[in-house]
Amino acid sequence: MVPLRGWHLPLLQDPCFADLLPLLQRAVLLQGPEWLLNSITARPALAPDVLLAYRDPQQPLGLVISQRLNRSGSCWQLQELRSAEASLAAGEAGRMAIESALVREAIQRSRGAASWIATTASTDNDRLALLRQQGFQPLRRETLWRWEPLRPTPQRPLPRDLQLRPLNRRTAAAMWQLEQAALPAQLRQLLDRRIDDLLDQSEQPSLMLFDSNRQQAVAGARRLRPGSRGLPELELSLHPGWQHLLGEPLQLLLERSAGDADELLVRSDVLDGERSRWLQSLGMAPEGEEVVMARSVWRRHSPQQNQQVARRLEAVLGRLQPGQRPIPTPLGR
Repeated sequence: MVPLRGWHLPLLQDPCFADLLPLLQRAVLLQGPEWLLNSITARPALAPDVLLAYRDPQQPLGLVISQRLNRSGSCWQLQELRSAEASLAAGEAGRMAIESALVREAIQRSRGAASWIATTASTDNDRLALLRQQGFQPLRRETLWRWEPLRPTPQRPLPRDLQLRPLNRRTAAAMWQLEQAALPAQLRQLLDRRIDDLLDQSEQPSLMLFDSNRQQAVAGARRLRPGSRGLPELELSLHPGWQHLLGEPLQLLLERSAGDADELLVRSDVLDGERSRWLQSLGMAPEGEEVVMARSVWRRHSPQQNQQVARRLEAVLGRLQPGQRPIPTPLGR
């Protein structure tokens, strides 16, 4: 397995790689600038990392695409995992072995990562089994709702003390606190998302409902980059205890965040049945379910460093052992 290089691109003619070629070309072009900028400062990732598996240089078997999810590099994400038709000759067990090896190698190469995130369809049992085998555990299930906003949108009044605010650098702290309250504790810890990371991963228009009395965001609709289905996505967050906003306040928030999109996807937690029923009442249709999986990465210290620490402790404790000659001390005047 080797990192993707420019001379590999003409070899990736398998139909399963066709939709990835623009991303792969971009990754190759930005390899140099990415390395240089990462050595200077913490910043959003320019391009993903790509690993290629092959039997011989002329026959690629599969690839994995991964990318940093935050500026610190503590959390990485598996974006794509593909197997070529050539790998199918080895049977299902052979294909799974190739994909497992790609995931393991990607995790080993990310030296600074403390956690990894992967998202897959809830119906893809093979991918779920593979991720479990590599130490990933399901932490959240999300429903993707396909939505065609109606136009023109009537002006809907907001309850008193609630304001509609855009997500920007001045208001990002309020949106970050909202997401910290809405996410499961373990997922929140593994994502290790900071305010700058939230801005990096959002597009406009992204909006929030802000309670001016409590000085906090109570609901948010964050615009994400288009996903694998090619449609813009909205991630809907609602502060615990504010379920009464299901209705016109949240509908206004969604409609304003939809912008000029004729069609988009809305992400929502599967376990929130009341919210799911409300989204369906707006005319949304469930497009599918995805499972958010995560794993921690534990790395051992090098044996040489452990031996050095042990020698230092032994030297200090050796003086305290019985039977040792006391260390002489100078007499005072």
